[in-house]
Amino acid sequence: MPESIINPALGENLQKILKEGGGTGFLQDLLPRIIGLGLIIGIVMFFFIMLIGAIQWISSGGDKGAIEAARSKLTNALVGILLLLALFAIIKLLGDFFGVNILEIDLGPLKIGIPDTN
Repeated sequence: MPESIINPALGENLQKILKEGGGTGFLQDLLPRIIGLGLIIGIVMFFFIMLIGAIQWISSGGDKGAIEAARSKLTNALVGILLLLALFAIIKLLGDFFGVNILEIDLGPLKIGIPDTN
């Protein structure tokens, strides 16, 4: 069997993933991490938008326009985090209802998913 080509620009972890599982192993590792990263980014954005809205509210000095802008920012942050959490809840609920793990994609050699903690 010929040796695989190794790109020295890639880190050791990525080289190991590509060597062991090829492209499918890479996607199996990458996609759940992207989903997790998206959730973390959404939560961090929620926190900072809430913080900015609270600071705007405190520093409004009774100005109705500034209070309304701050209230709008706080409302948008709450709606955003609720949509983010509802998306994962709906995916999990549909998966439980239909008896399949929707968070895991299994296409033969390509199996992508978030590990089930049950």
